[in-house]
Amino acid sequence: MKKLSAVLFFVALTFLSWGSYGPTLHLGIDAMDHSRWRPFLCVGMAYFLVAVIVPLLMLNREENGKWTIGGITWSFAAGCIGAIGALGIIFAFKAGAKPIYVMPLVFGGAPVINTLVTMFINKTYRKVNIPFFLAIVLVALGAAGVMAFKPKPVKPAIAHAQTDEKTAEESASDAAGEADEEADKEDAGHDADEEAAHGEGDKSANSIQWFTAIASILMTAVCWGSYGPILHLGQGRMQGSRLRPLICVGLAYFVIGVIVPAIILRQFGESGGWSWSGGLWSFAAGAAGAIGAMGIIMAFNSGGKPIFVMPLVFGFAPVINTIDSIALGYLKTKTIGTISTPFMISLGLVITGAVCVLVFAPKGKKPAPDPESSAEDASPENAAEESSDGVSTESEST
Repeated sequence: MKKLSAVLFFVALTFLSWGSYGPTLHLGIDAMDHSRWRPFLCVGMAYFLVAVIVPLLMLNREENGKWTIGGITWSFAAGCIGAIGALGIIFAFKAGAKPIYVMPLVFGGAPVINTLVTMFINKTYRKVNIPFFLAIVLVALGAAGVMAFKPKPVKPAIAHAQTDEKTAEESASDAAGEADEEADKEDAGHDADEEAAHGEGDKSANSIQWFTAIASILMTAVCWGSYGPILHLGQGRMQGSRLRPLICVGLAYFVIGVIVPAIILRQFGESGGWSWSGGLWSFAAGAAGAIGAMGIIMAFNSGGKPIFVMPLVFGFAPVINTIDSIALGYLKTKTIGTISTPFMISLGLVITGAVCVLVFAPKGKKPAPDPESSAEDASPENAAEESSDGVSTESEST
């Protein structure tokens, strides 16, 4: 009973952390005037602290495995992919997308990509079943619905009392306007042409933003979905070590998420600016992602199995994300966006499909090594290895 309580506690810690990742990061981006590289740098610093400094302090002789060139290479590569996925979230927010639908799409797509990649690596694609395919269809249908029925923000109500009544001065102005009506007509055609051209420009800009947001979401889902299987390869080459691959991931985040943004900001600059609130919110988002990763590790070390740990995480994280997005949106605008029934149904399809993908993923043979050896493959980016449940954790290790 104590073990079960511990597992559930760490599972809850993970989905609360990962569910808060998107809304918190969005606050950081807003506070920095929609800067991209500044929030990303703060996220990288948080991961470096949690995934490098803390594991180094915990690393001791009792840790299984050892350092190897192959393990370092694969684990570092996995960290780079995870960091690129985190950058994709920022680009999606920069393009105008909102956490309330961005994160459910990522949480729904990453397990699918993870399972497909793991099936390819472990040669289990011949074991796929009809429920697995139906689960993918659910994710696809739900994702399409989430985008089609995404909530629209409601602007705060503005008093119109003054516009409803005409004053004597306005009436006089109307009379004068009528006297100049002929002159206005002469310029009307020109103004209409300018408005049409401006409207076409806005439409084109909106199309580019929409495409950028979709491409960024897909990039994140692919990166975070591929993260786990690749990290599993690194872990296997370190003989099942938990902390060593995690340290390599943290170093990759330091390179991709700290050094690269610092160079870009120094050489090219960027619109927006630094702010304490933006830095703190962005750092908190990175810490939330890393703490979620540690929650997965602790859940597995407490006896939890991927077969129920990861479906719980990916089932509840989008729910927490939605609640946080609504709450933060209300605090900011004092209104709640138009969340329609079709959107909630679509969100339910994404969650159900993602959970079913994990449950019905093709299972491989159980390996002789420690079945908990894939514990550190966690973080929103780590959705990867654990999300495949028995696929990567129960299939033959490389």
